[in-house]
Amino acid sequence: MAFQAGGQRPAPRPGPATPDAQAYLQDYAALLEAVPFPSLVVDHRWDVVLANGAFRTLFRGAGTHPTAMPADNFLRFVLFHPDASAVLADHEASWCLPMLAQFAAAMEKYGHDAGLQAVRRDIAQDPIMEAAYRQGLPHWVHAVGVEAVEHDGAVRPLHHPDPRWGATECRVVVETPRSLEELGYTRLTLVLRETRRSPQRAGRTRRPAAHLRVVPATD
Repeated sequence: MAFQAGGQRPAPRPGPATPDAQAYLQDYAALLEAVPFPSLVVDHRWDVVLANGAFRTLFRGAGTHPTAMPADNFLRFVLFHPDASAVLADHEASWCLPMLAQFAAAMEKYGHDAGLQAVRRDIAQDPIMEAAYRQGLPHWVHAVGVEAVEHDGAVRPLHHPDPRWGATECRVVVETPRSLEELGYTRLTLVLRETRRSPQRAGRTRRPAAHLRVVPATD
């Protein structure tokens, strides 16, 4: 199911309401459902166009929220849902800050989009998140490097509700075929990884700038 756009996409972008696009998305949904790992398709405002059963299983414990359900808008879920940290481990550093950076890039490109502007207003209503967005984010990007902003290839921690996985990691794989890209959509898959328990991993030092609670970091 494709969500209605709040603003306008840059031309030329074929609309998802055409019969060919609808048929393509239906077939792509079948493909997505066959993938064993959580996988979703989003538009430029992170509205979820498609999500498979593994994705729904991963976030099945999320409570009801009026604007930030994971299968509705993944950006809003990461930033605003109170249960997000129960699934997305190391929530602030590994998920919130990269998503804020992605949001900042989207605002530069689609600044007049009503859906993105609504997210911006919600960020502004939270003093801590507003400080993170306006002040902490540039410090964080400078500290960790621009590669930390990219989702593709990033390894991020998770708490999976299935005890067979439990506390684990996923590698985010962004793989968008041409037809999907032409519709303005992006596909992300969270490839679950077997947990490797080692003293070195347990003692890994966290980068001091990767946080939201104190913005910017104090010496």
